[in-house]
Amino acid sequence: MERGDPKIVVGGERKGHKRKLAETCAGQEKEKENEEDGPFSLLPQDVQTQVGRLNSSFSWREADRFTARRAAHSIAEFAKHEEHVDLIVGEGAIPALVQHLQAPPVGEGEGPIACEHEVEKEAAFALGLLAVKPEHQRLIADAGALSGLVSLLKRHGNGSNSRILNGVLRRAADAITNLAHENGAIKTLVRTEEGIPPLVDLLESTDTKVQRAAAGALRTLAFKNEPNKNQIVECNALPTLILMLRSEDVGIHYEAVGVIGNLVHSSINIKKEVLLAGALQPVIGLLSSRCHESQREAALLLGQFATTDPECKVHIVQRGAVRPLSNMLQMPDPQLKEMAAFALGRLAQNSHNQAGIVHDGGLTPLLELLDSKNGSLQHNAAFALYGLADNEDNVSDIVKEGGVQKLQDVELIVQASKDCVAKTLKRLEEKLHGRVLKHLLYLMRVSEKNVQRRVALALAHLCSPDDQRMIFVDNNGLEVLLGLFSPSANSKQQHDGAVALHSLAKRAAAQSPIDAALPPPTPQVYLGEKYVNSNTLSDVTFLVEGRRFYAHRIALLASSDTFRAMFDGGYREKEAKDIEIPNISWGVFELMMRFIYTGTVDVTADIAQDLLRAADQYLLEGLKLLCECAIAQDLNVENFANVYDLAEAYHATSLRHTCVLFFLEQHEHMSTMLGYPSLVERILPDIRDYLIRILRPQLQVPSQ
Repeated sequence: MERGDPKIVVGGERKGHKRKLAETCAGQEKEKENEEDGPFSLLPQDVQTQVGRLNSSFSWREADRFTARRAAHSIAEFAKHEEHVDLIVGEGAIPALVQHLQAPPVGEGEGPIACEHEVEKEAAFALGLLAVKPEHQRLIADAGALSGLVSLLKRHGNGSNSRILNGVLRRAADAITNLAHENGAIKTLVRTEEGIPPLVDLLESTDTKVQRAAAGALRTLAFKNEPNKNQIVECNALPTLILMLRSEDVGIHYEAVGVIGNLVHSSINIKKEVLLAGALQPVIGLLSSRCHESQREAALLLGQFATTDPECKVHIVQRGAVRPLSNMLQMPDPQLKEMAAFALGRLAQNSHNQAGIVHDGGLTPLLELLDSKNGSLQHNAAFALYGLADNEDNVSDIVKEGGVQKLQDVELIVQASKDCVAKTLKRLEEKLHGRVLKHLLYLMRVSEKNVQRRVALALAHLCSPDDQRMIFVDNNGLEVLLGLFSPSANSKQQHDGAVALHSLAKRAAAQSPIDAALPPPTPQVYLGEKYVNSNTLSDVTFLVEGRRFYAHRIALLASSDTFRAMFDGGYREKEAKDIEIPNISWGVFELMMRFIYTGTVDVTADIAQDLLRAADQYLLEGLKLLCECAIAQDLNVENFANVYDLAEAYHATSLRHTCVLFFLEQHEHMSTMLGYPSLVERILPDIRDYLIRILRPQLQVPSQ
């Protein structure tokens, strides 16, 4: 991963197994040799009776052996109900069971021991059930259980392959699994008691249940314990584990991939050894296993393999991992989706893999996973998409699938995902030039309407300002966006169009402010404040609401074409001394005249609209701009229709542009207004005119 790249998140960290009974593949295939009874009330004397029998029957005699077997079996049955475990431990069952992990000494000349392996099997089974509670793990270990359990594991070398022997081997391995579960000290004790070599040997047992149990124990021992991992590898477990990956038995290949996963976790050297031993292809094969847990573990393992070196990423894809990973993205199990996205995210950091992942169907499900409510799943999908966006060949596919809109609209749970998506959009933006841009313009011309709209929406948000006019004016992209407001478009399409047009307008305005294009007011010399409504040198008087307002023709002639026509043309006002001004209030007229004499005036919101009408009537463009600015400051959803009518009626160009931007920015609220459809029909030409005016031409490189 490059420095500064988004970090990947793995939600489901691999752990060691913990068995309450003889469980197999994560709930998919289970076996129980003993049927569980329903809940019952256990009395202390019930336990005391069985513990007493264990303590009094440690001998080779047949009767004692039968008694011990029944007592250990009864305690195991009690312990299947977790609520009884504390009572069983409290009545002294642990030391009584531990002593029966080994066969009692047989006197010289005595016959074969009765119930060979069976008492030990029941004792190991009961201890494994008691170890389900973490607070009892250390008590069991301190009572000497580990040395007894390891001794049981070593019985596999006595040449017997009987069902009973296999049973005791399995129960011993299961007990070690539960004892060592998330207990680093006991994991270390198992190693110092030399428990790892016999467990590795048991991987080659002819009994599949023993293989599974041994692999489960190794899986637990390898989890976050470097010395244990190294010893497992040194005992030459890898060749057998890799063979187990190819097993048709779901339980076997599930346990095997779990062991390998824990071995390679945070261990670069072991990861390389595993790959050299030939694990890659069988792991890829497990992506199609009928066991979802095996699929999940395989996907996680491939993600870890992908960090080994760049070539490994390529090999994983070449060997056919992408399609099954893409299929996993569409399965209902969220953990499967998460691990598949994790693996694809790692693979997508290689440029040769990126186009292949899209080609094999990985893009659409990754985009859909962004809608997940699972933060880890969401982030793994975002990280994979970040990788895919690095390849120019993928940009058009991402745009065609609506990926840009998805990345912009999605509600992300964690900040890391938000950062990742922001970097993905930046990557896409940086690639919108040359052949990528040409391909998108081609799609915007010839594709079906839905694709045309997605392309136009994406370009509105991401294209360079230098290309905006070429895309949206010369190549008709603006009409595609405006088409999103057609009567047949749904509310989501209209909203997307409004957001895109607003983004386009803002980015264009930042480069070429519209106000800079407005004609400056006519240069003139102002008479000044002291001549406002002053009879000094006054040569014309206006009658406003019955009151006289003194003025000077020279100031009026310099102010506007309306006054020039009034005094220089053939109108009756030319010679009149007193001119009546109808339909304008004294306050509005006084402000208008103050502007004529000084070139400036404070326009308040309460008078701005009436003053705008007067400024338009007398063609005072500077005053109109001041009024438009004041009205725009007070623009809101409630008064929008009135303000827009005003802007249209009085040719207030700047105010109309403000209305356009406000309509686009506040579209979600505007769309709920009464009369919205007719408003859209009226405002679309203004949107078009505003954007055509503001979009600057593409810069031309001067010829040399």
